[in-house]
Amino acid sequence: MGKNLYIGNLAEAVTETDLKSNFEQAGSVVSVNIIKDRYTGLSRGFGFIEMGTEEEAKEAIKRFDNGELLGNAIKVNEAKTKPNSSNRRPGGLRNGGGGRGGGPKPRRGWRF
Repeated sequence: MGKNLYIGNLAEAVTETDLKSNFEQAGSVVSVNIIKDRYTGLSRGFGFIEMGTEEEAKEAIKRFDNGELLGNAIKVNEAKTKPNSSNRRPGGLRNGGGGRGGGPKPRRGWRF
């Protein structure tokens, strides 16, 4: 299994092809994903690359962290894993739930 890298401070013009061709200098690139805004489709300035091996990932970090790509000094480091969604509190909200569906709602005319 490969090793995922976080790539930050990407210029808006950087494409997945640009990233792949640059990072292939450090080893095999399994996948490239630039994160885009869901409404505008524009780059959010960061993405992820999966390198073929741990050694290739370390080489990519050493080679490209603080390097320049299309005028921006990019940040390259190991991607952090997503927290397990089963650790979330019920209700889907970070403050412990509440919100919709929390029981009967008062009707007009009721007094407390």
